[in-house]
Amino acid sequence: MLKFIWLVINIFLIIIIFIRIPNNSGLSSFAIKSNLLGSPDYVEKILNKITWSLIISYFILAIIFNLSM
Repeated sequence: MLKFIWLVINIFLIIIIFIRIPNNSGLSSFAIKSNLLGSPDYVEKILNKITWSLIISYFILAIIFNLSM
């Protein structure tokens, strides 16, 4: 069960990184230019919080998997 959660976290991290990396092109510029998700500052803060929480949970699960072996 934990490995499935770890896999889902990996997929979400990849998706968020692809959304965040391009500043002036790609998916994030579409969302920011059209104000589809609200103001750019608000979207950036939300993406930062999601990214950091996923990174922290990724490392916690990695440590748990390493200790259980």
